[in-house]
Amino acid sequence: MNTLPAADTVTLEPNDNRRLANLCGQLDEHLHQIERRLGIEICNRGNVFAIHGDPQRTQTAARLLHALYRETRDQQNLTPEAVHLYLQQSNLETTMAESTEHPAASNIKNFSEIQTKKGKVIPRGLNQQNYVRAIQSHDINFGVGPAGTGKTYLAVACAVEAYLRNEVERILLVRPAVEAGEKLGFLPGDLSQKVDPYLRPLYDALYEMFGVEKVDKLIEKNVIEVAPLAYMRGRTLNSAFIILDESQNTTREQMKMFLTRIGFGATAVITGDTTQIDLPRGTHSGLVHACQVLDGVEGITFTHFQSKDVVRHPLVQKIVDAYDVYENKTRDDD
Repeated sequence: MNTLPAADTVTLEPNDNRRLANLCGQLDEHLHQIERRLGIEICNRGNVFAIHGDPQRTQTAARLLHALYRETRDQQNLTPEAVHLYLQQSNLETTMAESTEHPAASNIKNFSEIQTKKGKVIPRGLNQQNYVRAIQSHDINFGVGPAGTGKTYLAVACAVEAYLRNEVERILLVRPAVEAGEKLGFLPGDLSQKVDPYLRPLYDALYEMFGVEKVDKLIEKNVIEVAPLAYMRGRTLNSAFIILDESQNTTREQMKMFLTRIGFGATAVITGDTTQIDLPRGTHSGLVHACQVLDGVEGITFTHFQSKDVVRHPLVQKIVDAYDVYENKTRDDD
């Protein structure tokens, strides 16, 4: 007969059946999600939870259950997405506790928070925390890494915060007009209308943080400008927060042009994924080039995200890793 290893016991107070059901999820899906991610086993009777497994991981699970139970006080329907984000945060706390360079952190309030009109945005994971701190303290910042790591979303949140604090007068969101597979000429409308679908993620982030009506009014007043990179040539951008998204699809000349547009009182964030370059064959990426040229330049920061920083569905992290392994093997074979 198999016996479970010694367990950590957690008692959640107050003993509220509605909150406990919310915590556990339908058919205990949230508990199973925690078990899979941490490699432990959770058994509960009412508000008493027994956690079996490696002692360090059971302690992490115990802290996680307390944090999620606090969340159920205000959140009527705890989602698997929320559980995933708290799991990411628990990994950050473990990393910081094990590091000699960082003090152990036992509470999420110890970390950076971004204040927007619709509420707080909390960076998840050590890289996201460093990224936000870099943006808040430097004028030019690069965020490089795979999709789903929050590079653009956090940059937009920092832009909104800076505007609400009157640190900048305008927000500019820019993307190169390069498509993955199709040609812009086949799309209806003028250039602005052609690239509008490619700018949709930026609009969505703004709507979430400002509200649709507020965003539309600020766009009408030119306080918020969403534009293709081609529109930046010849301009000098002062007292603005500028985000260049999908920058892996800039050429070397375009990247240099963009970086030299930045004026006094401006903050620039350049985001991109060097594994998803859609430029014509033989054209060198401005992002890859800039990372080489500007590395070590004082006042410019680089945050490199990895698959472990992905805050989307857990399978996205595995997909990114699988592609990296395959592409590295292919390069080695060549």
